[in-house]
Amino acid sequence: MKNDEPTVGRRVLLRTAVFLGIAAASGLLSAGEGGPQGGSTAGAPGTPAPAPGAPGLRPEGPPDKSYRLRPMTAEAPARPPAAKPAVRTRPILELPAGPDTGNAMVLTFDDGPDPRYTPAILDTLARYGVRAMFFVCGEMATENRALLRRIAAEGHVIGNHTWTHPLIPSLSRSALEAEIGRTSEVVHQVTGQAPLWFRAPYGAWNRAAFEIGADLNMEPFAWTVDTLDWKEPGSTTIVSRVLAGAGPGVVVLNHDAGGNRSQTVRALEAYLPQLLGRGYRMTLPAR
Repeated sequence: MKNDEPTVGRRVLLRTAVFLGIAAASGLLSAGEGGPQGGSTAGAPGTPAPAPGAPGLRPEGPPDKSYRLRPMTAEAPARPPAAKPAVRTRPILELPAGPDTGNAMVLTFDDGPDPRYTPAILDTLARYGVRAMFFVCGEMATENRALLRRIAAEGHVIGNHTWTHPLIPSLSRSALEAEIGRTSEVVHQVTGQAPLWFRAPYGAWNRAAFEIGADLNMEPFAWTVDTLDWKEPGSTTIVSRVLAGAGPGVVVLNHDAGGNRSQTVRALEAYLPQLLGRGYRMTLPAR
């Protein structure tokens, strides 16, 4: 039996070696805490060890390093970028005809907000449960931020009317970009949402205005009925112009700043209940 001892010893050594090889391959042995294991990058300086179940560790083989190239939100559905409106060659003048247009009209107010007149206009609109559009100038908006917030909070739409109300065709493209861009920025800062509508002062449009507006995700919006209230023709005249021009899809232009707008305030108080009494519905354009 003594002659068999070397053979038995070799068998024990062979079995031990096989066991050690299997253990090392299956990760049961480690070269030390934080040390490299079987060529893995786990624990290497500057490289975090994969957590259990992490995409970099597969039980049937060596770590898969390709996960480092995959974004963290790979499993989340991709959001398509918001489509910008097409560059128009003329502004929108009225609501598009459709089954929902009916007797719908839109009331708009330009040049504000002005603490002398805008609050009274908002009070009248609230009294009748009507929402309107306010095309604000950036210099007025930045000086009356609380009023701008009130306009948005009461459900009205805020549009971009440039920063200083310039004649657009007289501006360079860079100057126009600043006029429009700064106004969108201040509206976004104050209300949390950038304007989706743009109106050129004096109704003076050009190609650059359409392009810049579209690039800022805004549609150009004009009007159908001009009250000419900025000329201060008297409240009765303003009321007559609105009632005479009323109709499905009509967009009415008023002003809540840029001069004495007390006539506009009184005219709204008079013509709004008459429009509603005739069956007209004040609404907002959809985007």
